Amino acid sequence: MAVTKTIMDSRELDLALARIALQLLERNSDTEHLALVGIHTGGVYLAERLQRLLQQSSGVDVPVASLDITLYRDDWSLISQNPIVKRTEITFSVEKMTLVLVDDVLYTGRTIRAALDAVMDFGRPRAIQLAVLVDRGGRELPVQPDFKGIDVTVGENEHVNVLFAEADGEDGVVLVREQG
Repeated sequence: MAVTKTIMDSRELDLALARIALQLLERNSDTEHLALVGIHTGGVYLAERLQRLLQQSSGVDVPVASLDITLYRDDWSLISQNPIVKRTEITFSVEKMTLVLVDDVLYTGRTIRAALDAVMDFGRPRAIQLAVLVDRGGRELPVQPDFKGIDVTVGENEHVNVLFAEADGEDGVVLVREQG
């Protein structure tokens, strides 16, 4: 049986994204060469929302891409013999761009390492930054976010689920503890 605890409601999620959008603008004055790359699946929802926030708050229209890293993972064969590969859509040149990788939860760093490998297959960006909604710690690789919504301490038998209205009917972040 699993026990869940809400650690971020819809309003808090919106506030965290607004703060990240503001920080993105503060750090990246050259918005002409800025693009958001959402990592499937949660990162894509977040990247699209960040794009809307940037447009609404400052009139900046940055391109958004989606990135599937399934076959770039160093553990994909351990996860499944038949991985489900989603669509990667990068419709602009990454050359000389500042790309902001966007993901929902940062944990070991392995997803980000895979995303870096995948992006490099499209060219050589000027810079790559990382924006995450939740940093749960537990790194196995030296990866740190440039922008984050919240830090969460997660114990054994716990994991973080991010809920999106687009997929789950509601927004929020919950901590799930497996009882055993």
